[in-house]
Amino acid sequence: MNIRLLPLAVSFAMFGVVATRFAMADDAISQDELVRRTQELFDAVVKGNAEPWKKYFADDCIFSDEKGRTLGKAAPVADITPLPRGYSGTIKIAKAQSIIHGDTAILSYDLDETETVFGQNLTARYHSTDTWLRRNGTWQIVASQAMRYYEDPAVGKAEPKKFADFVGTYELAPGQTRTVSTEGEKLYVERKGKREQLLPETPDIFFRKGVEGRVLFRHADDGKVDALIDRRNNEDILWRKTK
Repeated sequence: MNIRLLPLAVSFAMFGVVATRFAMADDAISQDELVRRTQELFDAVVKGNAEPWKKYFADDCIFSDEKGRTLGKAAPVADITPLPRGYSGTIKIAKAQSIIHGDTAILSYDLDETETVFGQNLTARYHSTDTWLRRNGTWQIVASQAMRYYEDPAVGKAEPKKFADFVGTYELAPGQTRTVSTEGEKLYVERKGKREQLLPETPDIFFRKGVEGRVLFRHADDGKVDALIDRRNNEDILWRKTK
């Protein structure tokens, strides 16, 4: 090789390496960019704009929502329509975490939703995890799963005069009992030394703070309480009153 041309050749080679590195950098993705795109998706939900969902979700994606449905791309895209008149809201991303490795990126985050329905405000909290995959230089979501955080219902008004009917010992099986007692105008349930307040949702339906499910009291034909019902996910466990 001509010595005079050597520096030029080296320069072109170095330029090629740098250009390749810049191309690779442009093709990479960061957590900030994942969050930006994801926020764009949820801003679009509020506006009823399905275009970002068409863009960022792969055609062969698996979408599992907080209702327990597992869907393809078409169904969630079709669900995105403008809010009805009188409705407004926001969905904001919080507590994002990511793992980014090669052509795969996983983004896990909370969603804080606010909704106003004819002047009345509602809130909800969700957690979602999205898996992004780079194919042919394009990053898209190939799998998404969401869950809703459990929240206690609003505390309703109790009728303490009914509490005397609820007080007693209830048996699930031999040796498996729980007791219901009162203290002032509060109702409690206790099992194996663990005592919890029964908070009223209605005068006849109760819940325990931070525990999903409901506690109900069943009345026999004579009007007396004969059982405590521990209702979980619409299935009942029956505790019969013994005394």
